[in-house]
Amino acid sequence: MWFVTSEQTAGRGRRHRPWIAPRGNLASSILEVIDVSPAVAATLGFAAGLALEAALQKVSVEASLRAAGSDHMKFSLKWPNDVLAGRQKLAGILLEAEAVAGDRLAVVVRYRQPNVIAAPEATPTPATSLAALGVNIGAEELFAVLSDSWAEFRGIWTGAAALVKIRRLWLERAAGLGHGVAIFSPAAPSSKGYSIPSMSKAA
Repeated sequence: MWFVTSEQTAGRGRRHRPWIAPRGNLASSILEVIDVSPAVAATLGFAAGLALEAALQKVSVEASLRAAGSDHMKFSLKWPNDVLAGRQKLAGILLEAEAVAGDRLAVVVRYRQPNVIAAPEATPTPATSLAALGVNIGAEELFAVLSDSWAEFRGIWTGAAALVKIRRLWLERAAGLGHGVAIFSPAAPSSKGYSIPSMSKAA
C-alpha cells in the first residue's frame, strides 16, 4: 500500500529528526507485510534505492529529450540511504519495521522527498533538487515512474540468488566505493517498533 503526498509538514527522518517536504516535492511511503527476518528485511533498502535511481534516470532522460541538446543527469547511491546527483543529495530512504501477527514484519519504506522543486538548506550533505538540475517534472509524474520501478525491483528482491543480483546492481551505482565511511551511532531512542538501517550490508 502506497501513501503519497506532495507536501509534508510533520515528517520524521532518521534518528527521529523532523523532516519537511514543501509543496511540490514528493514524499511517499510503501507498506509491505513480509514473512522474513529483520536482517533480510533490511536488504529491501537495496531494492528501494535501485527503484528510485532507475525512476530518476528515466525522468531525467525524458526531460533531456524534451529540452533538445541538454544532457540527462547521472545519479548514484550513497551508503547507507541517500541518492545523489553528483556530490549533492537528492533524496533519502528510511526503512522501519514492526512485528505483526504470524511472525511477520510490517515494513515501511519511506522515500524522503525526492527534492522535485526545492531542496533543504544547511544539511550535512549539500542538497539539490530536480528543478535546480534542469529536470522540470511534477511530483505526480515522478511518482508514476517510481511506483512502476518499485514493482520491478521489488519483484527481483526474492530469494538468496535474487539478493546477490540486487547487491550487484546496487554496487554498480554506488558512490564512494573504496573511500572511507564515517558512522555516527548515538544511543537508540526508546519507541515502539524499530528502525532498519537501509543498505547497511553494502560493504
